[in-house]
Amino acid sequence: MIYLGADHRGFKLKEFLKSYLVQVGHRVLDMGNYHYDKDDDYPDFAVPVARKVNEDPENARGILLCGSGVGIDVAANRFKNVRSVLASSAEQARSSRNDVDTNILCLGADFLNEEEARKIVEVWLATPFSGEERHKRRIAKIESFFPPQPTP
Repeated sequence: MIYLGADHRGFKLKEFLKSYLVQVGHRVLDMGNYHYDKDDDYPDFAVPVARKVNEDPENARGILLCGSGVGIDVAANRFKNVRSVLASSAEQARSSRNDVDTNILCLGADFLNEEEARKIVEVWLATPFSGEERHKRRIAKIESFFPPQPTP
């Protein structure tokens, strides 16, 4: 399952990506916003998506969008089993999956066009975690140095 969420600045791009993902056969659950609201706040959409991914971090995936991608990424990374990445290129998305086993992808809608965002999402979803020992070791170190907070 791919969980989607976006505030007003990411809303239009989220709608585009949702249509694309459904068209190519992915199971998608839109967690909001469901309409354009210039006064909404990105944590209101990051939290439900991150909670779902936190429940099944090995299988669930999330895609979050806001203007810069930064705020929504910070909010998502507050969850115990979430490894979120703010990606601005397909190569960065690939590396995040291969090396860090990210399970939420954040996009800055103000900085990407539809084709760039589609390519980033496509590569991120298609890239498996390498499982290499060095990457597992690094993830374990991150988790031990900075124990994740309990689910809010």
